[in-house]
Amino acid sequence: MSGHNVWTHKGTFLLAAVGSAVGLGNLWRFPYLSGENGGGAFILVYALTIFAVGIPILIAEIMLGRTSRQSPIMGMRHLTKTHGTSRAWETIGWLGAASAFLILSFYSVIAGWAIHYTWLMLTGSLVGADAQTISTGFDALLAAPGLMTLYHTLFIAASALIVGMGIHKGIESGLRIMMPALFVILLVVLAYGVVNGDIGAAASFLFTFNIADLSLEGWLQAMGQSFFTLSLGMGAIMAYGAYMPSEISLTRTAFAVAIVDTAVAMVAGLAIFALVFGAGLETGQGPGLMFVTLPLAFAEMPFGALVGGVFFILVLGAAISSSISLIEPVAAFLVERFDMTRPQAVTIMVIAAWAMGLLTVVSFNMWAEGTIFHSLFGRSAFEFIELLTNIFMPVGGLLIALFAGWALTQSEVMKELGSSVTWFKFWRFLVRFVAPAAVAFVFLRTIPQVDGYLIPTLGALLIIGAFAASQRWLKKPRQTT
Repeated sequence: MSGHNVWTHKGTFLLAAVGSAVGLGNLWRFPYLSGENGGGAFILVYALTIFAVGIPILIAEIMLGRTSRQSPIMGMRHLTKTHGTSRAWETIGWLGAASAFLILSFYSVIAGWAIHYTWLMLTGSLVGADAQTISTGFDALLAAPGLMTLYHTLFIAASALIVGMGIHKGIESGLRIMMPALFVILLVVLAYGVVNGDIGAAASFLFTFNIADLSLEGWLQAMGQSFFTLSLGMGAIMAYGAYMPSEISLTRTAFAVAIVDTAVAMVAGLAIFALVFGAGLETGQGPGLMFVTLPLAFAEMPFGALVGGVFFILVLGAAISSSISLIEPVAAFLVERFDMTRPQAVTIMVIAAWAMGLLTVVSFNMWAEGTIFHSLFGRSAFEFIELLTNIFMPVGGLLIALFAGWALTQSEVMKELGSSVTWFKFWRFLVRFVAPAAVAFVFLRTIPQVDGYLIPTLGALLIIGAFAASQRWLKKPRQTT
């Protein structure tokens, strides 16, 4: 692979970025958060922070990829040289690659559960099952490390096959089939929810504007969701941006990604909660919603087995479109840095992530308690790995904003944005001041709730260090416009 490959079709970057952004969080987290935190009020805060924080950093990350035309690590190495800044900015690339690697390791395990439920649904095994049966079945899956490892292996192998086939034959061709199919399936499930569920209750739950239910915690969750939902700070967007044709409008594409990602979450929320309320079940989020509540809803509805199977194919597709974006940053680096073939690079990345994923597998059974992770960090190996990504991604996003806002020259940003001076000034203000402050605030406000004083202290030092270092790193002579 040359570092100057570009997508064959103009719309592919949009599909790729949406594929990276649309994942399990859109299906099991965003709808629940909005319903529990004031509905329309939560969505308003989310939309404002998407505009003020998410989109500016999304534009910055794409810009760094497209300007360098290389993988995140090698791209940042190139940009620090051409801009005369400190090599310490390469941290952006390394943080992104580390985040992608760690997320892939556990994401593959959890996505693998959808293989199990697709099979159960399509074979009719859950038809008429009661709550106790379905809940016990999910617990049995978690207690079976061998079965979870099998699904983990199948899922990560399928993702690797797509990426290993290359930018055009693999990723591009896969996304051009997969993403439209996912949108169609989502609409089919929504239509089914309208006919067989309670769409009115779902719409009321998601969209009723109730500012009284929006606590400070809800505000923070809306801000955090606006950052994490766009796959920022994990290298995927920068890696995909390196293949984005120069003539494509960066600004319009970034807005389109944010709008489509949000629309998918809204439609998924309506479809899912129409079924949940239609079956008279309790709302929830996370694996419990996806693998216990929804199978129970499908079990009690006409043609539920078939539509449930189709729904879990949707879950699998959304997960695969995200996982291929997690493989790409590290694989592209290995190709560029060590002159490997793409299949070799993908194989190394995936085998390492698969092995790391075994820690997540055993976190639900054999290592559920009493491990070194519990002793040192008070959590399982899976929870510790997830915590690391919740530190690396915001810090990476913060550094992306600072580098794009302060190190890139006005002429090259104007060239990339292709927009008016007014939009350039507004974007630069957001990316220099508003986005970094918001990311730092959310990060420092949410981390203390999970780890006493150790992690917030570390986080505070990282954030303060990032701000201080950015000024020092930028003092070196650099190219001017």
